[in-house]
Amino acid sequence: MKLIELHILQSFPVSCLNRDDVGAPKSATFGGVPRARLSSQCLKRAIRVYGQDNLPEARFGGERTKLIVQPLAAALGRHGLDAQAAMVHASNIADKLAKLDAKSVKDGEVPQVGTLIFLGPAEIEGIAATVAELVKGGTAKAEYERKLDKFAKAAGLMDGADIALFGRMAASMPSLTLEGAAMFSHALSTHKTENDLDFFSAVDERKPKGDDAGAGMIGTLEFNSAVYYRYAAVNLDLLFDADHLAKLTTDERKQVVGAFIEATTLAVPGARKNSMNASVPPSYVLGIYKAAGQPVQLINAFETPVRGTGLVDASRKALEEHHVSLKTTWGITTAEEVIVPDAPLAILIEKLTSHVQ
Repeated sequence: MKLIELHILQSFPVSCLNRDDVGAPKSATFGGVPRARLSSQCLKRAIRVYGQDNLPEARFGGERTKLIVQPLAAALGRHGLDAQAAMVHASNIADKLAKLDAKSVKDGEVPQVGTLIFLGPAEIEGIAATVAELVKGGTAKAEYERKLDKFAKAAGLMDGADIALFGRMAASMPSLTLEGAAMFSHALSTHKTENDLDFFSAVDERKPKGDDAGAGMIGTLEFNSAVYYRYAAVNLDLLFDADHLAKLTTDERKQVVGAFIEATTLAVPGARKNSMNASVPPSYVLGIYKAAGQPVQLINAFETPVRGTGLVDASRKALEEHHVSLKTTWGITTAEEVIVPDAPLAILIEKLTSHVQ
């Protein structure tokens, strides 16, 4: 497969970027010691949001939602159905795509589906256009429901590059399930990391001054700080096959891949962004293009945790030595390697996307 890989070192200050069920920073044991961890799901969400907010050319237009009935009804309305008919048929479509939640079906309220459904605007518009024409022509509900997946595929993922990259699970309509072309690791700290506690108090500003000088509220929050190794890759063959983004031109494909590289590099999870802002760019990015091969993480560079001070420099040294060792031992070949900060991010994107056809 043709691959673009990103190996990223990023030093985050005091933060809680990805929380577990009790609000503590996520962690894992690796190399026999505790590490700070960012889940791949957390990172993918941040990348999608970054693309939607900052890169309009990226075609990151997909929405994952249970509230799919309203956009379907609006699209049916644009194609000539009155409001009542549009809502009825939107509910029918949603039920077929992801099963309506019986508890949400109440008089006067728009129903929801029971599981999240991930669709792009072009898919919604394509489904609505075809269903509206069939309904106006007298086609029965059961007949158009049988073909909903074909309507979506006919519309294609022209504005759902995020669906093509991150994939889609559609249990109620398996034909819409799509394997994501992007691959992610859970980010792990390159060194031993243990969570710390932040004790905080808040003053009651209307409380009269007197003998009781206690705080109005007290509590604790967990946090950590760490240098993370992050890995992401894109299978270019899969990304541009007939089920994904084959309909895009070469220039459009380069825009999608370039946006993915930028978003993956710069996106930061938003947890506690106001109280523990950790918006810092990566310290190091190794971008690789492989004309053939398989994805290979470099996480084992840190199986023996980095120690001491200067963790970023020590992590870079360990990563680069491990990469050279892997290439020598296993015969791994790369067609292009670009390093930030040795070159700016724009050059890394330009050189890697030059291999996109």
